[in-house]
Amino acid sequence: MDLRRREFLALAGLGASAVALGGCGVAGAGGAAPRGSLRAAFGQPVTDLDPYNAGTAVDEASLIVKRLVFDTLVRRDAAGRLVPGLAASWRRENDTTWVFRLRSGVRFHDGSPLTARDVVACLDRTKAVKSAQSALWATVKSARADDDTTVTFVTDGPMGTLPVNLTLLFIVPARLVADPAQKRRPIGSGPFRVTGFTPSTDVELARFDGYWAGPARLPGISMPFIAETSSAITALRNGDVDLLWPVPSDQLGEVKGKHGVRVASVPSWTYYLTWFNCGRKPFTDPRVRRAMVQALDMDEIVGKLFGAGAQRMDAPIPSTVFGHAAQPPYAHDPGAARKALRDAGLGDGFETTMMWFDATGPLARELAQSMISAWKDVGVTVRPQSIEKAQWLQRLNTLDWDMELQTNTVTTGDAAFTLGRLYTSKANRMGYKNPALDKILAEAGQAADAGDRARLYADACRIVWDDAVGVFPAALTTAYGLGTGITGFTPAANNQPDLSTVTRRTP
Repeated sequence: MDLRRREFLALAGLGASAVALGGCGVAGAGGAAPRGSLRAAFGQPVTDLDPYNAGTAVDEASLIVKRLVFDTLVRRDAAGRLVPGLAASWRRENDTTWVFRLRSGVRFHDGSPLTARDVVACLDRTKAVKSAQSALWATVKSARADDDTTVTFVTDGPMGTLPVNLTLLFIVPARLVADPAQKRRPIGSGPFRVTGFTPSTDVELARFDGYWAGPARLPGISMPFIAETSSAITALRNGDVDLLWPVPSDQLGEVKGKHGVRVASVPSWTYYLTWFNCGRKPFTDPRVRRAMVQALDMDEIVGKLFGAGAQRMDAPIPSTVFGHAAQPPYAHDPGAARKALRDAGLGDGFETTMMWFDATGPLARELAQSMISAWKDVGVTVRPQSIEKAQWLQRLNTLDWDMELQTNTVTTGDAAFTLGRLYTSKANRMGYKNPALDKILAEAGQAADAGDRARLYADACRIVWDDAVGVFPAALTTAYGLGTGITGFTPAANNQPDLSTVTRRTP
């Protein structure tokens, strides 16, 4: 092993076995991916693989792996259309009844057959575990297995979003829905099976030759987590990594035009947000929240940090997502911000905190520092709290924070996933409660007509924006760095690419 290789391993913080065995092709050793596997590095660590873990139910890094290991009844194709997955077809019989016909002959990684009873057990488990997905399934009253290949879903009212939501219902054997072993070595029916997993370090996958859609082209996938982006880029340029994403806009110059690598980009469904804890003073007062937004020159901050790698947002969801409706931008007006704080009884300013974890997205720390500096100019002192991802998740889910910064991905490409899931009073994700918004979001979730849904989500965008529930700085363009030996890759707007179609040319 030469010096450059040793430096890469040290900087990446990975055990020698994780990369040397998975990346250099010693087949089968220590749970490593097989020889010739794709070496893919995402910018966030994978902490858990259980599809029903409350803390990681919508965690982006975990979802990337889950989509390779598990199947869903419905999925999105490369063009973003809803297409059959495990369900060969479906129909809406009436306002409260949907019938899905499953493919015959599908088997799990352990060889057991996949039936409608497994689907029912997975829905029941998903509904039983309180998580960030819970709001998506609140309207689903029950599911039943009419026979081995027929599942009937019954809702307690009209629910036009069921097919979209089912792109997130991962199917495992019924007997394993609550098995703790699913956290580390789960059984699914997807194109790859897990051969090794060390939380926050690496995931090792091998091709499942019994996959119903035919075997993947890759023998396997090795996914190391490389904490330092500069180290990850060095690994890509050296050939130690075949695929890296997202490449931050300020470091694209280290990848574009370099020998042996290329860049594929897509306007993504991923965006930055800073929520205010609207249930904790002083953010219970919308005047304070609006003042915090007015204090920020978002054109300058986003343009300076991200350049062409992001677009300033004009709604609480990206423009590429169904349900987006542009809103009038908040003008940068520090004077108005100071006056609003005085009117709210905070003429001397106040102190608060903001938490984030650095790996949440490109330039997260720099974005946080830019906002903190601007808030100081209007008398608000924000104490930064850069913490580990696991701690951030725990505090986020228990509302143990004043402000928090994160990237969020509209995984399904539909406003129901973000607006309908996060902003209801029942969800209580950021302490914000608005009965009028609840009514609109309930109607949107029930509507089957796309025009009606778009109109209702436009109303929801306006309310969330006007009430300044958070700051919505930038929608990101995701840049994927690829080795030249990679073919068949399609960049994904949700940061969760389908790697089963990829081919890696080995030297």
